[in-house]
Amino acid sequence: MPIEPSSSRWQLDLDRATPKDDLVGIGADLEPGTLLAAYRTGLFPMGLGEHGAAPVGWWSPDPRGVLLPGRIRISRSLRKSLRYFDIRVDTAFAEVMAGCADPRREGRWITPEITAAYVRLYELGWAHSVEAWCDGELLGGLYGLALGGLFAGESMFHRATDASKCALVGLADLVFSDRDPRRIIDVQWATPHLASLGITQIPRADYIARLQRSLPLPVPAAFED
Repeated sequence: MPIEPSSSRWQLDLDRATPKDDLVGIGADLEPGTLLAAYRTGLFPMGLGEHGAAPVGWWSPDPRGVLLPGRIRISRSLRKSLRYFDIRVDTAFAEVMAGCADPRREGRWITPEITAAYVRLYELGWAHSVEAWCDGELLGGLYGLALGGLFAGESMFHRATDASKCALVGLADLVFSDRDPRRIIDVQWATPHLASLGITQIPRADYIARLQRSLPLPVPAAFED
C-alpha cells in the first residue's frame, strides 16, 4: 500500500481557473503531500523557467488529453513491434526518469528538483514506471502516478522505434484490465503523435468529473506492490 504523506500547507484548487487557460497557479512546493493534492484536484507541476526551471507552474489544460477505456489504437506496424518488447513495471524507475529528462531532448522540462520529487513519490508507492525492454536493454518507457482509477502520465521516452508506444499500450492493458469505464489515463496535452494512438481531448470540466469518479476505485493490480 502506498504511504500517505503529510498534508500540503498549500491550498490547491481550480476556483480561479478560466476556460482555455492552461496555467492556473504559480508557486507552492514539490513535497509529496502537495503533489498528491494537486493531482487529486486536476493539477500537475511544470516549471515556467528555461527547460522547466523555477518558478513552478501548476497546470490544468483545457481541453485535456486523455486515453479512455477501449480507445487505444494499435496499427499493424505497432502490433508487430509489440512482439519484440518485454513490458515491465517498476524495475527501472530512476532510469526511465533519466531517459525522460535527457538534456538532449527538445522541449525538455524535467529538472533535478522534479526528478527528486517523483523519485520520492516512487519510494512512497505512488509513482510508477512502465518500461519496454529488449534483450535485457531498456529501450523506452514512461512514468506517472497511480491514484485509484487514474494514471497520470508525466513523460515518456524511447531509444528504439515504437518503444514508447509499446510502453503506452502496456500501460493501457494494465490500467484498463478490469474494463471499468471509470478508469482514465491522463496525458495532459494531446499531441498528433499521441492522437494516433487513440488519445482524445475533453473539456476541463469533463476531465474533473471523470477524475472524481475514478479516484475512489482500487489501484490496478500491477501497481499495488
